Amino acid sequence: MSKISIIVPVYYNSDTLMDLYDDLKAKVLEKVEEYEIVFVDDGSGDDSWKIMNDIRVGDENVKCVKLSRNFGEHAALFAGLSVCTGDCAVTKQADLQEDSALILEMYDSWKKGNEIVLAARRTRKDNPLYVMFANMYYRMIRKMVNKNMPIGGCDCYLVGRKAINELIKLNEKNSSLTLQVMWLGFQTDIVYFDRQEREKGKGRWTMGKKIKLVMDSILSFSYAPLRFMMYAGFIFDLFAVIIFISVLVEYFTVDEPIAGWSSLMSVILLGFGMIMTMIGIIGEYIWRALDASRNRPPFIIDIVKEGKEDQT
Repeated sequence: MSKISIIVPVYYNSDTLMDLYDDLKAKVLEKVEEYEIVFVDDGSGDDSWKIMNDIRVGDENVKCVKLSRNFGEHAALFAGLSVCTGDCAVTKQADLQEDSALILEMYDSWKKGNEIVLAARRTRKDNPLYVMFANMYYRMIRKMVNKNMPIGGCDCYLVGRKAINELIKLNEKNSSLTLQVMWLGFQTDIVYFDRQEREKGKGRWTMGKKIKLVMDSILSFSYAPLRFMMYAGFIFDLFAVIIFISVLVEYFTVDEPIAGWSSLMSVILLGFGMIMTMIGIIGEYIWRALDASRNRPPFIIDIVKEGKEDQT
């Protein structure tokens, strides 16, 4: 008899939590052998904590975890993985854009021997501009980080107990948990789904968080930026040699140096811009090394409530 843990990161989701639980109850909970729902409140400022505890009081298989502050979705998922007790765990977004029945398909795949099951988007009903940038991100990840990243991207996944234990050992900060899961290399399967349009609530996935995810994904799993710096330096050196030779040729053939301070200053400013960009890239790597050396935890759990104990 196997037990599945459903981990739900919660951040200002008071308007969808009850609908999410009802949806899980109708489509999933009565069709699995044993289950556990782990709600992780990632520093929400609304009634999310109260609502998830109301759900817990009515269902002894619900566990509520409250982080001390907002650490980010990936940290909240990691916190859920660290306290879950299932033989496998699946991540579930609280915005109801993924069909809950998808969990059963992933669960069946795990029971067939797949330690990791990725839920990849086949289609998505989102803003076309947002979809375009998301596709660019996943294309970049396939080129620079992991060629096995599904074309439509992957935010939800199921991991077995062996994979969960390895993820906890990694304990990485400023990284992408999805890419950590894929990095493990266990036997993996992919199931596809159609992402629906959000009907309730407001997304909190800001542009700043998206940019940070892009940087964390690339800098934590790839040395491509450093390799780019080396190639760029080589190209600038080659360009400088060509310009120097052309200056000498013109000086000895025309007896007049090349005129044009504006073009010279453009090259100098471009070179300085490249240098500052490269220093910035190196700084990002150094900062991540410093942050890792501090050994601060990626999340801090404030409260854990489970069973039908009274809410406080």
